[in-house]
Amino acid sequence: MKNIYIINAHQYYSFSEGKLNQSLADKAKAFFEAKGKEVRTLSMKDEYDTEQEIQNHIWADAVILQSPVNWMSVPWSFKKYMDHVYSTGMGGTLSDGDGRHSDAPKEGYGSGGLLKGKKYMMSLTFSAPKEAFNDPNEYLFQGKSVDDVFFHMHMNFRFFAMEPLETFACYDVLKNPEIENDFKRFDAHLEKVFG
Repeated sequence: MKNIYIINAHQYYSFSEGKLNQSLADKAKAFFEAKGKEVRTLSMKDEYDTEQEIQNHIWADAVILQSPVNWMSVPWSFKKYMDHVYSTGMGGTLSDGDGRHSDAPKEGYGSGGLLKGKKYMMSLTFSAPKEAFNDPNEYLFQGKSVDDVFFHMHMNFRFFAMEPLETFACYDVLKNPEIENDFKRFDAHLEKVFG
């Protein structure tokens, strides 16, 4: 993988400046550049062109989505980005519609992706502690993993035939942050996944 596209999905609010997500996006950029990779980046505070964003996805061998978790999903600004960019890309650049054909309209939904061989990785920052996941006794997630909670995002990438790389997560970033340890874990994760 020589072309890496990093998207920082953080939505900027006065009470949430996005320093952790920007720091992780910056660390990823530095990691890939040190390995001689070509890197492009986008932040949700930047202006973007829908057609250029489609081309960035076609160009990339791997897309890194760096995102805070807002109400069990990505922030609204990245959802808006998806609605613009990914919906436009369904017209034959990112996918051939939804994969179905008129001769079998009930088969193959979601199988029209045109980005075969391309990878994606989600790096997420949670307010929830790590212990809230994978434990059926925990109230909210009821035994679900991070990837279970973000199944919808995995399906969005799968819609374009992209393949997942191991998800990274920072936990409890508001009430019990361990930022320096998170940075060390992130470095190790990138090395493990991308070598």
